[in-house]
Amino acid sequence: MGDTAARAGRKQKQTDTDTGTRRSLGAAALPAVAAVLTFGWAWWGLAGGSPLPSPVALVGGAVLVLGSAIAYFVLAGGSGGLFGALLLAAGLLLTVTAADQSAARPDEALCVVRAIDAREQASYGEGAPPGRTVYRHELQCPGGDPGEIKTDHHIAEVGGEVRIAHDRRHRVSPVVAGTNSPWTPAAWAVAVLALSTVIGGWRRPRP
Repeated sequence: MGDTAARAGRKQKQTDTDTGTRRSLGAAALPAVAAVLTFGWAWWGLAGGSPLPSPVALVGGAVLVLGSAIAYFVLAGGSGGLFGALLLAAGLLLTVTAADQSAARPDEALCVVRAIDAREQASYGEGAPPGRTVYRHELQCPGGDPGEIKTDHHIAEVGGEVRIAHDRRHRVSPVVAGTNSPWTPAAWAVAVLALSTVIGGWRRPRP
């Protein structure tokens, strides 16, 4: 009787260990899989030959980011799992930024800055991104497009000229010509997602 109970206990312990290992491996693999899916979805919405409607693209992206973070937390568990899930969400948002920056803006226009409106965006508490100033530049461009550009710094004084790269289909926001590069957000995305992967693989949650 005692031997049977002991064997059953060892078997259950081994099952629990195997389940925990599978969940840990799943949490470790999830960041890479989610990043590929998120980048693909963002690229399709921003630069695909048959673009998605904007509401569909936004909702689909939100589902991917939030769903991946929730799945990660369920797999990893505990405070480490929560921290890793937050890192995963941040990494996926950086992935979307990289996709946006890599999308083509084939049209250029030499525009005049008509007005500048600076607005402060406050931080939302400890751990949130710090506050920043957003500069909305009203533009006068040939043909009237684009009409404005938002940046985190002055691009020219009122009355000054600036060359703007944009997409006439309005799938991506305009930028100052020659300044958009996906490498910085991509590098941060890789670093953040790698940390999330390490946390997911290190955790050994209780099944």
